[in-house]
Order: sequence, then structure tokens, then C-alpha cells
Amino acid sequence: MSSVDEIILGEGVAIDSGAAPVTLRIGSGLIDLLVYGAAFVGLLYFTAPLVARSNEALAAAIVVALVVLAFVVVPASVETLTRGLSAGRLAVGLRIVRDDSGPVTARHAFGRALVGFLEIFATFGLVAVAASMVSERGKRLGDMLVGTYAMRTRGGRTMLPPVVMPYSLAEWASTADISRLPDGLALTARLFLARAATMEPATRARLGSVIGARILEHVAPPPPPGTHPETVTAAVLATRRDREYAVALRESAADAEETARAARLPYGMEDVDN
Repeated sequence: MSSVDEIILGEGVAIDSGAAPVTLRIGSGLIDLLVYGAAFVGLLYFTAPLVARSNEALAAAIVVALVVLAFVVVPASVETLTRGLSAGRLAVGLRIVRDDSGPVTARHAFGRALVGFLEIFATFGLVAVAASMVSERGKRLGDMLVGTYAMRTRGGRTMLPPVVMPYSLAEWASTADISRLPDGLALTARLFLARAATMEPATRARLGSVIGARILEHVAPPPPPGTHPETVTAAVLATRRDREYAVALRESAADAEETARAARLPYGMEDVDN
């Protein structure tokens, strides 16, 4: 495993991060360039009458505003709302995440977009490609500035084994409050459990203790005294997965019910054949 695919945690242990190669980043960047370029052309088309009636200074200001909107505001907003996705990344299977593999925020997205306008759109990606080729994890300048990188979301790595709920903590986990558990910490714990069996015993014990202690900072009430840190970690992650799945099922059922209700005629009227 190369250094571009590693996250260094706790005791200096490297965990696979799935950093995207430069080729995938180029592919996603080209798709995004086409999408946002088309958006810019569309904005120019709809504002052309206004630009034509304006004086030279106002017309230039409108064009600059459209450039900023299409190549900075829209990409940053999309990345923020989708937590690191874009049309190009969705197509090739990438997501922008923080250096600790947590989700990006508006600060990260707008920082990347501002720098990206210069290194991607203004130079047709030449600066971004050059930076990615000499950087660990294939980072471009915007990633280096705000502390992010592109992670593969499909392909290139094997499926992680499922987390099993420890029987001894099932009752405690069912009532524990884990809502404050950060996404980045949860991902770190998930990767640790996947690789724990391949670690040296001493390293596994130290790293497991560190991660377990960090998890307990965000969980209440605490588990029974003397519970092994890895057992606590597995119980919390299994509970988090099950609760998120239950929420997704309820949302899906609610959407289906709303769709069915909207399709019905008002006031209980029956449909008739014409």
C-alpha cells in the first residue's frame, strides 16, 4: 500500500484511505468542466438581452458576475449540499473528503472552488494536473489549502466485512445516545475494525484503546465497566448503522405514501374511464 492511500492514525498506524488516482480526477474534472461550462453558456444566453442594452462597464460587470456564479458559487454549493460530490465525481466514483476522511463543509467547498477557478477553469486543468501528479493522495492546490482530498467511493478496494453487534452490549447500545458521533471518527473506527485482525497485537491494543476512548467522548451513558474498547467500538458502529438504516426505511415509506397520496383524486373521487 503506497503512502498516497494511507491515513496515519493514533500510534502511527496507516489505514487505507482509497485516495483517487490522478487519472480519475482528470476524468471527473473534464465532466465538471463541461457541465459548468454549459451552465455558463446558458446564463449568457438568458442575460444576453440585458447585456446588449447595457453600457460597456455594466456589461463587463454582468459577465464577471456570471463567471463567478457558474464557476465558483454553483460548484461550491453543489459540493456542500452533496457532501463532496459533483456530476463528474458521481460519474467516476469519487467524493471529496477532509484529510481525516470526514465530510467537507461549506468552508472547504468554497475554498476549493475559489482556488479551482484559477487552477482548473482558467488554465483548463493544467495547474491542477501538475499539482496532483507531484502531491501525495493526488491533491490539487485547493485541496492542499483547505485540507481535503478525493476518495474513491467505488472500485479499487474490497468490500469491508460487516460489523456484528456484540451480544453483551446489545441492550446497552439499544438505549445509548450516539447522535454526537462525528462522521470522520466513525469512518476511522470502521477502517480500524476492518484491519484489526492483521495488526500486531500490541499496536492493535493501543490503537483500539485510543479509538474506543474517543468514541466514548461522544456516547452516553457509558458502557458497563471493564468492557473491551473494540467491543464498544463494534457496538456503537453497529447501532449507528442500524439506526441510519431504520431512518432511511421510514423516509422511503413516507415518500412512497406522499407519492401515492398526491396521485389520488381530491375529495375521494373515483377515477372513471373516458
